[in-house]
Amino acid sequence: MNAVTPKAEDLSLPEAFLLLATNDKDGEPELPLYVLRTTLAGAILAELDLLGAIALEGKHVKASGTAPESKFQHELELIREKPRPHTPKRWVSILEGRGEVQRVYEGMASQGIVEHIGEKHLGLFKSTRYPEKQHAPEAALLQKIQAALGLKPSGAAPLDAAPPDAAPLDAAPPEAPAMPAGATPPGAAPAGATVPADATLAGATPPTAAPPAAPPVAAPPDARTTALIALLQAAGLLIKLFPEADQDRAVELVKNHWPSRAVEDELRLIRLGLAEAAS
Repeated sequence: MNAVTPKAEDLSLPEAFLLLATNDKDGEPELPLYVLRTTLAGAILAELDLLGAIALEGKHVKASGTAPESKFQHELELIREKPRPHTPKRWVSILEGRGEVQRVYEGMASQGIVEHIGEKHLGLFKSTRYPEKQHAPEAALLQKIQAALGLKPSGAAPLDAAPPDAAPLDAAPPEAPAMPAGATPPGAAPAGATVPADATLAGATPPTAAPPAAPPVAAPPDARTTALIALLQAAGLLIKLFPEADQDRAVELVKNHWPSRAVEDELRLIRLGLAEAAS
């Protein structure tokens, strides 16, 4: 990997979410735009929460005293300067917008993770896409999430697969070479010798059954990976990226993540509005 390419742990939660929510090839989002905007707003809250810049106190989000510098100072100052506190859902609705999505995309483009491609239509309208330029950060994110969900890494051999050189279990044992007439097989007692019933052949070790292999144990995820899983779950993207994952386990992992719950609440309200408008 190129030395200047950011590692997965260097990405903010909004960057990590947007990277996983974008098609690698054509640079188009894999989600409806309103879902992308809403979840990204929740990712900003989740990032500030991880940094200790904000916290949920009762039903309201409040800024803490001090926090390290981040890419979302503007959003933190908005929370600090509000004369009265808001609920997480209210902050998601305030922070969601096309401007935030564009800003995070451009930040990743400046790091060389994605490529900015602008296209003009009829010489008047311009659309922008962000196809992947460096796959290493996304690959590392996927590996972390797989480990958290108890999944085997992509391309790994099945856990019960036999080594390449192992003989099939039902293969017949090799045929012993023919012995001359009257010869004593190796390790056998000579004719007429008395052998105790419980005696074993000299040097022979009784075969022992191999203990059963322990089932794979998922590594406990760090707080950043847990938050990312929660955001993917809220956006409906987790099952698309990891259809083989145990969804009950995923729900259990993220059940106490308040920014993703705010995303779910806001999306539910948006969908109700869309349904009413359609009818």
